[in-house]
Amino acid sequence: MTARIPVKLTPRAAADRIDGWDVDPDGRPVLKVRVRAQPVEGEANAALIAVLAKALGVPKRAVSLARGGQSRLKMIEVQGLAEDEAKARLSVG
Repeated sequence: MTARIPVKLTPRAAADRIDGWDVDPDGRPVLKVRVRAQPVEGEANAALIAVLAKALGVPKRAVSLARGGQSRLKMIEVQGLAEDEAKARLSVG
């Protein structure tokens, strides 16, 4: 089982954090995440994977970037979690 999570990433933030769920311009839910890392040589993507792995309680190797390596809008895949379980673990508040 694999969860697919759409993410809007903001690099160069003051802190690594998950801001919660929002809606993209097409009306689809997207998880807003901020990382301190710069978008250079994959640093921001690596920081995103680390933040999500910690929040989901899974090893980093279970989290991968499926789409959007050079974009702010990304699709993340999480091995070993159902989509509903992943979204529940990522809910803020």
